[in-house]
Amino acid sequence: MIARRILLAAAGMAALATSVSTDVLAADDWREQVPVFRVGILGGENEADRLKNYACFKDHLETRLGVPVELYPASDYAGVMQGLISGNLEYAGLGSSGYAGISIQEPDAVEPLVTTEQVDGSLGYYSVMYVRADSPYKSLDDLKDKTLAFADPNSTSGYLVPAYELKSQGYDPKEFFSKTGFGGGHEQAVVAVLNDQYDAGVTWTSGVGEKSKGYSRGNLRKMVDKGALNMDDIRIIWQSNLITNGPRVIRKDVPQELKDLMRGILVNLPLEDRDCAEAVAGGKINGFQPIGHDFYKPIIEMRRELLASRRG
Repeated sequence: MIARRILLAAAGMAALATSVSTDVLAADDWREQVPVFRVGILGGENEADRLKNYACFKDHLETRLGVPVELYPASDYAGVMQGLISGNLEYAGLGSSGYAGISIQEPDAVEPLVTTEQVDGSLGYYSVMYVRADSPYKSLDDLKDKTLAFADPNSTSGYLVPAYELKSQGYDPKEFFSKTGFGGGHEQAVVAVLNDQYDAGVTWTSGVGEKSKGYSRGNLRKMVDKGALNMDDIRIIWQSNLITNGPRVIRKDVPQELKDLMRGILVNLPLEDRDCAEAVAGGKINGFQPIGHDFYKPIIEMRRELLASRRG
């Protein structure tokens, strides 16, 4: 059941969205500055699937905003990050590490609007390490001198958190594994492990819900839903601490009216079109919760430490 605070926020945002929409229709000021609303889509699965999942969101935004909406599926996380920094995108859903990377590189580039609330009411998810179910590996210790596939260097669950936490637990990836690499995205890394190109990989999951379905939300759920993965084919052998759900961000330099309108649209999306909200979110959710920069300070500091260790 959707949390009471979500419903209250949604009601308030609905009124705000209606009010702002009416105002901008009269003045059209922000539309003169933003005649096209460009949405970045992170890499991690094939482009056709990403565009399919976002098609309903594009239609929804065009109706609510009254301007053309263009979708830009980047080949990796960095493409979306640079698109936002350079002003070539107005909006995107980011992982926490991607947001941290932008905040460190260009603090005035973007601001968070909302984050995802899971079906259990939490605002977080997990990084998990998986191996083939028919492999001999039953624990992390069994992977000594084996190979590990990270997802993307700007992924929170697919690199930053597992690299940080494994090292703190005494399993420094640089020393513990014989080789680490990047699969080119979460889905691609899973496929690489299934094809015996790597012994293990890391990805993201809500960690709640039915395991056979890939849990309620995450890369595993998306792969199961489209028939690309059977959960019986993998074994999860490690799980991170809870990770902050990534933000939906907008460029700081766009007009405030547009920011307010987008926040209202996002909060209301699960109430108006739940299927579309869950297609964009990558699985079952309660809703979208307004959020600010301070929510991501721990991840920002984690990324700073990782950058410092690389320089060292």
